[in-house]
Amino acid sequence: RRSSDLQGWGEVILVCDRVLRWEKPWFPAAVIGVVSSLFLMVYYLDPSVLSGVSSFIMLLCLADYLVPTLAPRIFGSNKWTTEQQQRFHEICSSLVKTRRRIIGWWKRLFSLKEEKPKMYFMTVISTLAVVAWLGQQVHNLFLTYLIVSFLLLLPGLNQYGLITKYVGMGKREINKLLKQKEKKNE
Repeated sequence: RRSSDLQGWGEVILVCDRVLRWEKPWFPAAVIGVVSSLFLMVYYLDPSVLSGVSSFIMLLCLADYLVPTLAPRIFGSNKWTTEQQQRFHEICSSLVKTRRRIIGWWKRLFSLKEEKPKMYFMTVISTLAVVAWLGQQVHNLFLTYLIVSFLLLLPGLNQYGLITKYVGMGKREINKLLKQKEKKNE
């Protein structure tokens, strides 16, 4: 179902996929450059929340109208190969899996609320307190910039195994610290 919804966006999605997975070594720098330019523009213009949200939604509506119309003319729809079609379906299934994971996390959160309300309360309150503190310490726009940059770099980081590598290193360091603590307690 998802691939038929996004069929008009196929060529654009494939290009974005190649960029976000860093098929060329300069793609991460280009992603950060574009994101930095956009955020600098927002910082410079300093729109109100209402203006910013309505401008963002207006750009989404324009893209939703123009991309399916212009993409075949720009990319040439006759160049659509079996390999591209297969990659497009892989991307769509990945989007569906991500959506299911998010819904699963959401359902687990509410099942925790039903099963262990005190644990739910403590988890939600402490998480929101940390987020509120972080939001107080770091400027909204900069924090949003960091989050957007990380999310856009995440597919490339996963593609090159950097997330797995550094998470593994972190786990090993935590295990070393825990073992050292156990030795001191014995």
